[in-house]
Amino acid sequence: MARTFYRRGPDHRAGSAVTFLDVRRRFQFRTVEIGRWVTEPEKQRSAALFYDALCDLMSILGGTESLISLRGSLALQYGIGGRPGVSAHYTPATRSFALAKNAGPGSIAHEWFHAFDHYIADKLFPGTGNGDFGSRLWLSREDPIAHPLNDRLQTCYRTVLLNAAGTEPSDLFRQSAKADKAAGVHYYSQPEELCARAFEAFVQDAACKNAFLVRGTRESEEAKLGLYPQGEDRERIGIAFRDYFMNLGRALKRS
Repeated sequence: MARTFYRRGPDHRAGSAVTFLDVRRRFQFRTVEIGRWVTEPEKQRSAALFYDALCDLMSILGGTESLISLRGSLALQYGIGGRPGVSAHYTPATRSFALAKNAGPGSIAHEWFHAFDHYIADKLFPGTGNGDFGSRLWLSREDPIAHPLNDRLQTCYRTVLLNAAGTEPSDLFRQSAKADKAAGVHYYSQPEELCARAFEAFVQDAACKNAFLVRGTRESEEAKLGLYPQGEDRERIGIAFRDYFMNLGRALKRS
């Protein structure tokens, strides 16, 4: 039986069926690859879910199609090359984000932000490496490229990674480091992971709701462990992301 995903938002397709070719053409992804084990009915249904989710994300960010595909540099994979225990992942070396056929839904916002965080690194700092993320560089570099949008992006990173005064690590970091210690890993407290989960919370809090795009930032086990921002911190993070992306969207629409 096909799974259903809660969604509340505008009709982007006027009720029409779409394919993954329509997804690629609308957003100008570099490539869209579908796994050989994805059946034709699954392709048809998943294409509509992806199309709506990406349109919803574009609407929430106030951006353009080129923002979603990161100016055509981003590749999308569905049902290809899954990793054991991993429902979705972003690969910097190939600039591609992939969702597993059965376990990936709800992960689009998280993986898209990883792609964005990677893409924006060399726009925020000079002399970056191929695998750098803007969020991680922000912690160690003090030579950002001067630009009003970069100032706003740095505010996003600062609001996620530091406390309200900007003097200590954020509560989100502290809770994430605690979870890492308990699990014997170094994952949740990495700056790129902190920022991706904070971005998820911002997207889920938008008026437009789409469980195929994002879910789990409030009621999941991870949320109960404090691995997503809460309370006033969540509100401040949402304001920072909204300010950055709305201004970025205005700039993209003018260009």
